[in-house]
Amino acid sequence: MEDEFHVHGAHEHELEHAAQGHGGDHVALAQQVAIFTAILAAVGAVVSYLGGNTQNESLMHKNEAVLYKAHASDQWSFYQAKSTKAHLMSLAAQLAPEEKRAVYAADLARYEQEKKAIKAQAEAWEEKSRQENELAEHAFHPHHALALAMTFIQISIALASVTALTQRRWLLWPAGSSAVVGMALVAWAYW
Repeated sequence: MEDEFHVHGAHEHELEHAAQGHGGDHVALAQQVAIFTAILAAVGAVVSYLGGNTQNESLMHKNEAVLYKAHASDQWSFYQAKSTKAHLMSLAAQLAPEEKRAVYAADLARYEQEKKAIKAQAEAWEEKSRQENELAEHAFHPHHALALAMTFIQISIALASVTALTQRRWLLWPAGSSAVVGMALVAWAYW
């Protein structure tokens, strides 16, 4: 049956072509691009995680700062109430008969003492709020660099894909350059 007609599929044709020594460069390029893309995808996943983590940590510290600021606000309101009572006791001490002035003066002294403790607590809450805001800023600092790094990694993956589709080996240079810029930005984010 030498006259038999045989149709090869595209895959069989490519395998025969590679077996005869043709297309080896094509297969090698495809393998290189596949490995390069897989590595970039893994690095991209880590960079994406780090970027999300910076946001979460920053938000946690911002929430703490708001909580401490609310506590400080409560203390300042309490301080204001004690100040109002102290003013009323001062006025009462001046207007009251002589025998009752000592009672009002003692209340005034007690309110002034309580105000000192309340003020110290309010200032402590404000200091904690300030510290948490600083921690939030510090935690968020790497986010912009990580987002930019992820952009360059995605550009590199896209260029590598185009390289595999078009068989234009020269596209690996801009893909690799973009990957290097992305990695440098990751390092810079935590510098």
